[in-house]
Amino acid sequence: MCPGPSGPGRGPNGSYAGGVVPFADASELSGLPPWSWGRVFTDWGIDPFLTVLTVWVAGAYLVGVWVLRSRGDSWPLARTLAFVGVGMGSFAVATSGGLAAYDTVLLSVHMVQHMILSMLVPLFLALGAPVTLALRTLPARPRGWLLAVLHSRVAKVLTFAPLTFLLFVISPWALYFSGWYEASLRSDFVHEMMHLHLVLVGSLFFWPLVGTDPVPGRVAYPFRLLTVFLTLPFHAFLGVTIMDQEELIAGGWYRALPGASGLGWLPDPADDQHVAGGILWGSGDLVGLVFLGVLFVQWVRASMREAAREDRRLDRLEQQGSEPR
Repeated sequence: MCPGPSGPGRGPNGSYAGGVVPFADASELSGLPPWSWGRVFTDWGIDPFLTVLTVWVAGAYLVGVWVLRSRGDSWPLARTLAFVGVGMGSFAVATSGGLAAYDTVLLSVHMVQHMILSMLVPLFLALGAPVTLALRTLPARPRGWLLAVLHSRVAKVLTFAPLTFLLFVISPWALYFSGWYEASLRSDFVHEMMHLHLVLVGSLFFWPLVGTDPVPGRVAYPFRLLTVFLTLPFHAFLGVTIMDQEELIAGGWYRALPGASGLGWLPDPADDQHVAGGILWGSGDLVGLVFLGVLFVQWVRASMREAAREDRRLDRLEQQGSEPR
């Protein structure tokens, strides 16, 4: 997204000077040291919008947990860790850590960021059940507003499984095979909106599938497994297409970058694009298999609960039949 803490464009505290990074000026990236995976957790900066958003969302969730427990109700620790620790934590790493510092100079780094934001973050946000938490802690009027949204026609359309599937599958193709991606390299606003778009589309697709919140669009478990399974070849096909195509994605930006920024260590853009396609292919299948595993465990647990309820119902009928008349 922008240079690391020592790069130009950041103030002494690591924040972006003036709150805006002029992406169109590649010289702002000069002085960025060579990329290494260790920089994912060592190069941190403060994004004026996304960092504040991260703090507010995670803080609101923790306040909800505190309100619930202060009145004696319980809330699973696993849900809090999923939402705040892994979900929002991954969002922070992807948008404020080393990945964000290098995502405009290396397509391969951006692709790692893409998969975190579009798949990993939505999965763990959904497992945190924030809608359920809000319904249990909000005052009467805001809770009524939330229920109205959940039962609205707009919510039903946005969570309609075939529509969300198409959005999830088509969105990456539109991003990388139009001018959208290069525009995100040259505009901080488009860059931030792209990040939010990836999380939003991923959430619309996966929330009704793996989440426990009472959201519209929920379908039976066999269809959920089939839907996630169908996404796997699309990621693989897109990854292979990016690897094999001769035309560079955002070629104008990446070809000019070494000379404009003085980053002589940058790899050949074609080689980096080949690596990026491989990352999309491999990580898409890997995270997809994680989703399938989560769904399978949820299905087994739901079946066990249903079996337990049926056993209790049969026990009650047996007791009623054995009572003297």
